[in-house]
Amino acid sequence: MRPHSGIRATTLVLAAVAMTVLAWLLLRWLASGGSSVPDPGWVGGVAMVFLGAALLVGGWQVRKVRDGLPNPAITPLRAARTLVLAQAGALTGSVLVGWYVANVLVLLPDADVESQLARIWAFGVHAVIALLLAVAGMVVQSWCRLRPRDDEDENGSDRT
Repeated sequence: MRPHSGIRATTLVLAAVAMTVLAWLLLRWLASGGSSVPDPGWVGGVAMVFLGAALLVGGWQVRKVRDGLPNPAITPLRAARTLVLAQAGALTGSVLVGWYVANVLVLLPDADVESQLARIWAFGVHAVIALLLAVAGMVVQSWCRLRPRDDEDENGSDRT
């Protein structure tokens, strides 16, 4: 039996593409009714940066324990929670990439207007930050992965 490998990059790409399509359709529908695309808030970008940094710090601590350095604060439960948070961060980042890219796509026809161009840049920066959050989640997921033991063969069963 093959162990669970966690969140895959293809899953993140599919989530981002699905969110882009759905959000683009929703935003186009709202725009046709006279509503404008909401401005991206700086709070969202700061929150994503904070979450990504916290993920990396927590994942680094788990990685050190996994590699043999003792740290009584890192319990198996905390390591498992770090892994789940990393996977949630990766999925959240990929969905947010789709949301921000959809906003850019809706605003692109008006890119010649200076105020809209500034909004496109803001959404683009948010998309890059969301992408970095997804990457941080995938990196921490790999740091939380246990290495195979010496007494196991490549199928994961004991050699006895």
